Amino acid sequence: MAKKAKVLLADDEARLKKKVSEKRAKLENPEGDAPFRKLHKRLKRNQRKRRRLALRKQHAMGKKKADAAAKTEAPAA
Repeated sequence: MAKKAKVLLADDEARLKKKVSEKRAKLENPEGDAPFRKLHKRLKRNQRKRRRLALRKQHAMGKKKADAAAKTEAPAA
C-alpha cells in the first residue's frame, strides 16, 4: 500500500475555498444543496483547525516570545 502524501492545511483550504466559491456561483439556493453544505462544513472545519493550531503554537511560545513575535510581524504586515 502506498502512503498518501500529506496535504498542507493551507493548500487544502485554498482548494476548498475555490470549490465552494465555484459551487456558490452556480447554485441559486446554496442552503438547500446537501453536497454544497458538506463541502462548506469541511472548509469551515479546516479553518477552525488552522486557527486552533496557530493559537496552540502561540500559547506554547509563552508570553515573552509571543510579544517579540507580534512586534516583528506588525511592521511587516
